[in-house]
Amino acid sequence: MHLYQGTSEQFIGDAVQNRLATQLADRFFQEFRYKPPTSEVMSWQNSLAAMATALQFADLTDQGILVELKLPLTSKRLDVLITGSNPTSRSDSAVIVELKQWTAVGRSNITDCVVATFGGGHEKDSLHPSRQVAQYQRYLQDTHPAFTDGGVTLDACAYLHNAKHDPKSPLFDKSFASLLGTNPSFTGDQLDDFASYLDARVAGPDDGSIIYRVANSAFRPHKRLLDHVARVIKNEPVFTLLDEQLVAYNAILDSVRNAGQNKQNVAFIIAGGPGTGKSVIAVNLVAELAALGVKTLHVTGSKAFTENLRKVVGTRAGALFKYFRDTATVEEPLDVVILDEAHRIRNMSTSRFTPAKARTGKSQMEDILDSTRVSVFFIDDLQVVRPGEVGSTDLIRETAAKRSLEVRAFELQAQFRSNGSDSFIRWIDNTLGLARTSQVLWNEDDDFDFRIVGSVGQLESMIRTRAREGATARLVAGFCWPWSDPDQSGQLVDDVKIGDWSMPWNAKDGVSRLGSGIPKSDFWASAKEGIDQVGCVYTAQGFEFDYVGVIVGPDLVYRPMDGWVGQREESQDRVVRRGVSQAEFAAFVKSTYRVLLTRGLHGCYVYFMDGPTRDFFLSRVERAAKPMSRAAEGPEPYTGSA
Repeated sequence: MHLYQGTSEQFIGDAVQNRLATQLADRFFQEFRYKPPTSEVMSWQNSLAAMATALQFADLTDQGILVELKLPLTSKRLDVLITGSNPTSRSDSAVIVELKQWTAVGRSNITDCVVATFGGGHEKDSLHPSRQVAQYQRYLQDTHPAFTDGGVTLDACAYLHNAKHDPKSPLFDKSFASLLGTNPSFTGDQLDDFASYLDARVAGPDDGSIIYRVANSAFRPHKRLLDHVARVIKNEPVFTLLDEQLVAYNAILDSVRNAGQNKQNVAFIIAGGPGTGKSVIAVNLVAELAALGVKTLHVTGSKAFTENLRKVVGTRAGALFKYFRDTATVEEPLDVVILDEAHRIRNMSTSRFTPAKARTGKSQMEDILDSTRVSVFFIDDLQVVRPGEVGSTDLIRETAAKRSLEVRAFELQAQFRSNGSDSFIRWIDNTLGLARTSQVLWNEDDDFDFRIVGSVGQLESMIRTRAREGATARLVAGFCWPWSDPDQSGQLVDDVKIGDWSMPWNAKDGVSRLGSGIPKSDFWASAKEGIDQVGCVYTAQGFEFDYVGVIVGPDLVYRPMDGWVGQREESQDRVVRRGVSQAEFAAFVKSTYRVLLTRGLHGCYVYFMDGPTRDFFLSRVERAAKPMSRAAEGPEPYTGSA
């Protein structure tokens, strides 16, 4: 996806005629179904005019131009990409240009960062522009076929058109010399140097074939976390961290390096919704800190997620992966504790199996903060799905304040799940009434494949079709049916029943005897046989699949006069339905379905058991402007509640 495509001559003409920002805003609305912020439109107007001036100065009028090009499978967009041919080698070539409106640059205490000064004097720790474009360059070379096969050479630079060159500026500090040598940053008064850089790489014309390949190539499949954890732990990271991900990552590493010097404990809050890369950063941190010899634990409240990590990385590396409750048994402070899915932190670390000497009498949050010099909380406040899960950004801050601990917070916003569609996450949050967002309607033209189907049989068929095509695919459902033990032969009972359709839940945790080919509960998400069972939120949370099929049961319904209603009597989750108010029950169930609906990398298919609830969701779907692909799989006529 991109917001503008044309020749450099067209781009210059649109900029000179002052119509470029309007074109981008119109295209943005078509793509995202809400208007871009005024500040972003003004940024386009100012920065792209400066880019057009540079192209005119360099006499580049036969090149291809893409503006706001979305990085594969993320919500990040490049400012400008120029295509042409190298005048020396005659090879196809492209250059990424990151445009900055910064007026001044100060020194930052975070590695690879500078303090950017924006109009009005606002300051912010930001990635050095050269590091930012270097990461974009590497990411495209890893994920985009036009660049991965070597057909198009890719370079990247930054243009700070409002800034003036100062050799003493932190922007040009000697610590960035190597970075600037490969990915230079130019200021507004270095227009001649900037033009020469572009001229040396893309001065040859693009007849339209190069820009077409870049704009229309199919992207590589997403790199799934569990497939690559082993190499990550061996200090061979295969994931590229971008923008705010890398800022947070470097800030944490810097703090770890300094923890022994300043004797000051610190807590990091890394907040972000589903698919923003929290687990990717967490695992990269484990790899880097292990390589540095830092005493580190990765802890989580998800047994399935932890056991899958242990299985992938092997027995020795698996010792780095524990549970929240394990922090209570730490005899001496750890250097770092990395807490993935910190929203699942409980009130207390102890259980009936906790040794007496490990019973601190403190809350789990207190145990965590007291047992480590640097604690890193990866958290999503909207993913609490049951009573007793008390993790929240407020609780972290309150507990840290009682200990006079420094708290440093970072927000992740770029979307790596849902085919890079942060619009889908915002739409789900808005539709479920969990957050007020700008995404009121879902546009079927979006790259993310979301469909509401008319029967549960069709839902299963679509998921199995995706699996046969080589994708990872799973069925999940709200907890609206009993969950039986296996029969005497180890076979699972078909508990999930809708009309004449039925399927078993995934195996219960701790079951010792299962029939051949049935995965244990911990490995339902990763074993290919998991497609033969329905997963619930407790086995799906923390995982991602190429495609997810969701059965929305009668425990959550929408009524026009009442809004969302939690139907406690329809729930089989005894932990959630007991001891909570009606409002609390509804909140937990809404969060449950938010988790289930956001497990898909490329697509989400949904069957609603309740007719009015289905109709409400459909009322928030904007029909596609063109026929949807794979029309044969389109929704069957809805026949009413099962």
